[in-house]
Amino acid sequence: MDEPSAVPIVDVAAEVAGLREELLGVVDSVLRSGRFVLGPNLERFEGEAASYLGARHVVGVNSGTDALAIGLRALGAGPGDEVVTTPFTFFATAEAMSLIGARPIFVDIEPSTYNIDPVMVAERLTPAVRAIVPVHLFGFPAAMGDLLEIADEHGVAVVEDAAQAFGAEWKGRKLGTVGSVGAFSFFPSKNLAACGDAGLLVTDDDRLAELAVMLRHHGSSAESMHQLVGYNSRLDEIQAAILRVKLRHVDERNGARRRIAGQYDEQLRDVEHLARPPVSHDGQAVYHQYTVRILDHDRDEVRRQLLARGIRTRVYYPTPLHLLPVYLGSGAFPHAEQAAREVLSLPIWPEMGTGQIERVTEALRACLI
Repeated sequence: MDEPSAVPIVDVAAEVAGLREELLGVVDSVLRSGRFVLGPNLERFEGEAASYLGARHVVGVNSGTDALAIGLRALGAGPGDEVVTTPFTFFATAEAMSLIGARPIFVDIEPSTYNIDPVMVAERLTPAVRAIVPVHLFGFPAAMGDLLEIADEHGVAVVEDAAQAFGAEWKGRKLGTVGSVGAFSFFPSKNLAACGDAGLLVTDDDRLAELAVMLRHHGSSAESMHQLVGYNSRLDEIQAAILRVKLRHVDERNGARRRIAGQYDEQLRDVEHLARPPVSHDGQAVYHQYTVRILDHDRDEVRRQLLARGIRTRVYYPTPLHLLPVYLGSGAFPHAEQAAREVLSLPIWPEMGTGQIERVTEALRACLI
């Protein structure tokens, strides 16, 4: 009998297979049109995304990193300013700040949620802080109520890094629309995924949107009229057309992620030496990752044993940002460091089958005996 194939951490090709004919049709339409940049598909995608999110303005850009950098610049952040964020996130969160000349200021996470700790944010604010950047890590809402209250009290902006949270909600509002600016990534593994790099900036502020539109197109307000030094950061027509198709399915796919997470929760409920993902009490998570903690065991050894059983996993993130060479000396953040030693993301994607889920949970149970 053939050995069962490995369970991947994610299967991005499964979505494409299900939408193949429709995707090929819209790509062919773009190719026939000869409009590849700043064309009708981008305009329509921006309108459709704005309607879905309940936002006044959305601005398509070429990555989530640029969405953060452009959003911060539109708010006036730059050299000499500080921006408060979490060290337990992908590098791009802080990188976007450094790219515009601002200084990332890290504060520790809440151990139970992996998201930035509002209490520590309040303790770290100084007159040099221009913005707070919470990350809705793994598709779980950060503590937006507390963060907005702190930001309002100190007169700083909140820029949401919602790269992993398209479609997630906080108190009935889509994440990315709660702060002054929201930033999304459409990297191919995201909940709403392009077939390449793409991103989106979201705001209800007319002036911020106007600046973002200029900044994404070389600081230009009109042809050959460059008022700012900007970026070449345009979401191209092929990706916009693909995203328009996928946007129509994102709620269904996020619902599938939640159902799979529920199956994991049930099957892992009585497993010792394991902490399951947090429960979001004031929002709706979208489970970009299903991330557990391995307790009282060597996480990396558990991961090796799972791989030997045909289960692929990932560690998001093995090194907190303050321990990377570029940000050494930024402080010590014990909760982030402990999480980095213990977290393990299990396979999850919307087409994942019950048999695959059972293989993962049975293998994990065996590794933790």
